[in-house]
Amino acid sequence: MIEGEQVPSFLLVDGNNILHAWEDLRPALRQGVERARAELIRRLVDWSDDADERLVLVFDGGRKSQREEQRQSGIQVIFGSAGETADVVIERLVSKYAGTYRLIVATDDRSVGELAAAAGAETLSSIGLHQLLASGARHRSEWLRKHRRKE
Repeated sequence: MIEGEQVPSFLLVDGNNILHAWEDLRPALRQGVERARAELIRRLVDWSDDADERLVLVFDGGRKSQREEQRQSGIQVIFGSAGETADVVIERLVSKYAGTYRLIVATDDRSVGELAAAAGAETLSSIGLHQLLASGARHRSEWLRKHRRKE
């Protein structure tokens, strides 16, 4: 890396943890986990459009034998393999990339947060992530109000 060059930042989000932590996602969760995931992805995509960080959203594994990765509107979404938790995937990513990139791990899971911090990553609570997304939405709304055409 060239001296003075900015280190790329990644925000790693513990998807299942956030789904169950945010009260405003509970109505979507009652409609099914797929609905709640879609809503969380929508919010993260909206935020990531204006963010400098690259976003990686990690969910627990389902029934598929292999880990599944996909890009959805600019964010990377990872589903662990069968029986593999998001915690394990996040721990692997942190261990692999903490020395290369600036990592921020969004989770309320104490063990994941402690491991991330020990590896040099920053941690963000579910409340902190919610506030971060809300501040981005407020900033966007204010910008639109200021720059809206007067007709």
